[in-house]
Amino acid sequence: MFGPMMQAEKDITFGKFRLDFTNECLWHDALSISLRPKAFAVLKLLIENPGHLVSKQKVLDTVWPNTFVGDAVLKDSIRQLREALNDDATCPTYIETAHRRGYRFIAKPSEPVTSNNPRASAPFLPVTPRISALTSSTTATGILGREPELAKLRGWLDRAFTGVRQTIFITGEPGIGKTTTVQAFLEQASQVPAIRIARGQCMEHYGAGEAYLPVLDGFSRLCRAPGRDQIIELLRQQAPTWLAQMSSLIPPSERAALQSQVAGATRERMMREMADAIEALTSESPLLLVLEDLHWSDYSTLDLVSYLARCQNPARLMIIGTYRPVDVILGDHPIKGVKRELQAHGLCQEVPLGYLSEAAIGEYLTTRFPVHQFPPRLKRSIYQRTEGNPLFMVNLVEYLTDQKIIVEEQGIWKLAVESSEVEKGVPSNLRELIQKQIERLSPDERTVLEAASVAGMECSSVAIAAGLENTVEWVEEHCEELARRHQFLSPAWLVELPDGTITPRHRFIHVLYRDVPYRLMPPIRRSRIHHRIGERGIAIYGDRVNEIAAELAMHFEQSRDWPRAVEYLLQAAENAATRSAHHEAIDLANRGLEALKLLPEAAEHAKGEMKLRTILSGSLMAIKGFASPEVEKINAQGRELFWRHGPSPELFYMLWSLNSTPFPGIGPSIIGAILRST
Repeated sequence: MFGPMMQAEKDITFGKFRLDFTNECLWHDALSISLRPKAFAVLKLLIENPGHLVSKQKVLDTVWPNTFVGDAVLKDSIRQLREALNDDATCPTYIETAHRRGYRFIAKPSEPVTSNNPRASAPFLPVTPRISALTSSTTATGILGREPELAKLRGWLDRAFTGVRQTIFITGEPGIGKTTTVQAFLEQASQVPAIRIARGQCMEHYGAGEAYLPVLDGFSRLCRAPGRDQIIELLRQQAPTWLAQMSSLIPPSERAALQSQVAGATRERMMREMADAIEALTSESPLLLVLEDLHWSDYSTLDLVSYLARCQNPARLMIIGTYRPVDVILGDHPIKGVKRELQAHGLCQEVPLGYLSEAAIGEYLTTRFPVHQFPPRLKRSIYQRTEGNPLFMVNLVEYLTDQKIIVEEQGIWKLAVESSEVEKGVPSNLRELIQKQIERLSPDERTVLEAASVAGMECSSVAIAAGLENTVEWVEEHCEELARRHQFLSPAWLVELPDGTITPRHRFIHVLYRDVPYRLMPPIRRSRIHHRIGERGIAIYGDRVNEIAAELAMHFEQSRDWPRAVEYLLQAAENAATRSAHHEAIDLANRGLEALKLLPEAAEHAKGEMKLRTILSGSLMAIKGFASPEVEKINAQGRELFWRHGPSPELFYMLWSLNSTPFPGIGPSIIGAILRST
């Protein structure tokens, strides 16, 4: 008889799964599925009470004793369990939700089996990927008209499995379906056993100023996935300069020692370390590294992509980057040169996404409205109005439904007006359509959405609440409702902040869903929200605030708090220079100098200016050489600072680094004597 008094040394099987109490993991046939300790404890509690309702309070009291946590923490554990079990919340096989009350394990466990089963106690062994698992019969949800592109991606992944590196650029204009295509491919690829996926995002507001941002983002997420301990240890051994930049993954006692070990790391060392780490990692499991929105990427990330693509050693690695060609061309972004150079040597492939065909739109209508009596002209009208832009097409159909132009009568979808009347009153472009959607939100939902757009593409409830000076619970209620309706925001996941706060985080479904509400806000209101979010970030990160210096600099620039903007631009520039990310250091230092012009002259401001110019000159010398005109200009400005402010340690260091003095014939020793006398 299986019940709550089960002995801990016995494993439990249900369906094709086995709960391994010795190793605290879940097995699916021969495949080990790692669970977080709390998620494992939740599953253990539910499975010990099969068929019985386990209240939320009992779960919280059992799994998180003497700790105050909210429902969001429990929901995240249930979400992880459903992902591990491939369980559908709307039609569950294993875990049933009793709304507002708790959860019930509804599968029937079989008799306990002893945990000394050799396979149960053996460590996880990598499973050789089965290329045949990625066939065209593997359907991707929510995507139409992209099967040729997906077939190409599957073919290139086949090659990557053999050890031939693959670098792919998926390109197209906003709304064309880049992210959707990538997501569909990842859904297919994730069905291959043991494959690892690292997915990072470039950010519009501060991507250019944060070196390696999408790569660090991707590996940070990978290090929180199953098998994280193994990956962190591999980075500790092979790539300490990278692990040092992901301090949330390492214990506080180790941070200082690790950062001192990697102080002064060169760009070349960082490239080599990441290449070595990826080769070691992919010797066990293939790796898919996805970098989205590279048109906002920093220079250092592109250098790394180029370096990894050029490496000669075999690696089961596939890099996928997405970007908008128009933004790259207009902004003269360096990714254009990187792609051209790799293409010339046959080291990358491009997948340009075109518009959907009229037939694909007809297929979408049939999928969205399985039983309908639409006239053929509706498909043609939508195609002509949207020109086959997928995002515009989906939003237009939703608009027609919301406006009761498309209605359901007795289970059949129909047009409520003549097809010739469909276009009347319909916004002419996608931005106007999104604006109409925003106008139909409740005042509270619109308020939350605006603050979320200020927080960024990924926005935590804590940041939004700080920006609005409201409670996290109130914010999350409205965010969850938007995500439930698939409006603007994706479903939340939980993150732990440096001060120990656990908060849900959402992501905007598309950059335009963030851009439109951001631009609709009155500038003064937007500025105030930026400032509050920046101040909350300082409080949360405490002595680790340098980790988000570039983000804070952006918030204080946008809120016109120039003293703080200068402070964090300087810190961000120092971070970039430490990583040998000289392009980013130059950009940040120049922004800091521009912000300084808006402050009154003061001694502390002069010190900041000297530090910024020191970083600027060092990075310029690293890129353009000691004799470049730009370095000479900094040299001349250093002499001017001497006459304006007199000698100081900061000025001496700046002049010494430039090998310059304010007077011909006066060397550093004389400057030093002057300083000692002051």
